[in-house]
Order: sequence, then structure tokens, then C-alpha cells
Amino acid sequence: MSQFISKVLSPAVKLWLRSQVESVETLQFQIEGGDRQLMSGNIPKVTIAAQQVIYQGIALSYIHLVGETIRVNLKEVVRGKPLRLLEPIPVQAEAIVHQANLNASINSPLLAEALSELVMMLLQSGLTSDLSTELQSKLTPPIAVQSPAVKVGENYLILSANLRSAASQQSTPFTLRTQLQIAERHKIRFCQPEWLTHPNAETGQPLPHLETFEIDLGPEVFLQQLTLNDEQLICQGQIRVMP
Repeated sequence: MSQFISKVLSPAVKLWLRSQVESVETLQFQIEGGDRQLMSGNIPKVTIAAQQVIYQGIALSYIHLVGETIRVNLKEVVRGKPLRLLEPIPVQAEAIVHQANLNASINSPLLAEALSELVMMLLQSGLTSDLSTELQSKLTPPIAVQSPAVKVGENYLILSANLRSAASQQSTPFTLRTQLQIAERHKIRFCQPEWLTHPNAETGQPLPHLETFEIDLGPEVFLQQLTLNDEQLICQGQIRVMP
């Protein structure tokens, strides 16, 4: 590694990376390119690996990123200014989220909002008339979602919580099992969702209306692969990082 990279560029890049997340346990990165390219503010390639990252309230066990053709404000960096991107960059990404991380993130704004929308959709149209009538007799809006939990299995995910009605003060258990699929590149959609009587039930009641339920990760995300294994979720795709 040249002295320019080690003394000027690496510290600036490290500081910028840490500023993009709420916390990170371990962070490693490698800058590739010749001094002439780098001193002009053009970074041909950066490879990043990080563990135990919290980004916008979402806990990630591991993330690996590769960005290429990156333009930065190097003249300002040399004068002690913070590093800035000068244009958007596409970044190839792979993230692993363990079950424990999902449960730690369940109250983050993104997941909490998605869970609330799911519950309302469930009560409005997602169940057969008998079960829907039973729930609606116990629950009237506003409804609080309490003690939410996530279990990740081989090709499926189980969501469970207690639904509490402010009007009646009754608490009703809620358990749903579903597969996940990629929809419109930046959305995750439910696939074959079903209502379970308890989290360990082998069979459940199909909820076809919930197959339209989606979690929107934002237009800067391009999902290419989504895998559910025992106690972990693996995402692969591309993120557009904005200046």
C-alpha cells in the first residue's frame, strides 16, 4: 500500500464508512488503484467487509460490498475536509441477517411499519369469514402489536405477536408463516402465507389475500437473490449509493 493510500485516503474512507451506519463491530476494506488515479479523485475499486452492522435500525450479521469507478472530493480531503462522493455509485452487495438480528431489529421504523400494515391488512381481508369475524369481535382499532418475534426456517419465515386492542384491552395471539420472493427488484413479497394456531404448528390456514403484501426497501435497492436458511436470511443484489 502506498503512503498516499495509507496516510490520506484510507483514514478518510474509513471515517466516511463509519458515518454511514449507526454502529459496526468490525470493518475491513481494500482500496485498489494506482496513485495517479487515486490522486485525481478516481478510485477504481473498493471492497468492504463488515460484521455486526446496524444501518437505519436494521441489524446485519455480515455485509460484503464492492464498489467501482468512484469519484470523490480528493482535493478537499487533502485539506482536511470530510470525504464526499461526487456522483452515485452502484455497489454489489451481499448481506447475511441472522434470526437474532431480525428480532433485534423488529422495532426499527421499516419493520415496525411493515408489521402494522400487515396486521391491518390481515384484519380487513386476509382471513376466511369465520376467523376474521372471531378476530374482529376481539380487536377494534387502534391495535397495538406487542412482543413481535421472527423465526427463520428453510424457505420460510414465521411472524408472531400479541395484538392488543386499545378499546377492549384484550390481547390476541397472532402467528403467520410465509415464504418470501422478490418483487419489482426492490420489494419483498409474501408467498403462500398461512395462519397458524401456534408458532410450531405443522399446517395452517392459507391466506391468499396476503400474497399481495410487500415490503418496499426503496428505489436504490436492486435485489437479485433472496434465500431463507435455518435461522438466517441472505440477500444479494445491488445498492445505488447516493452522494
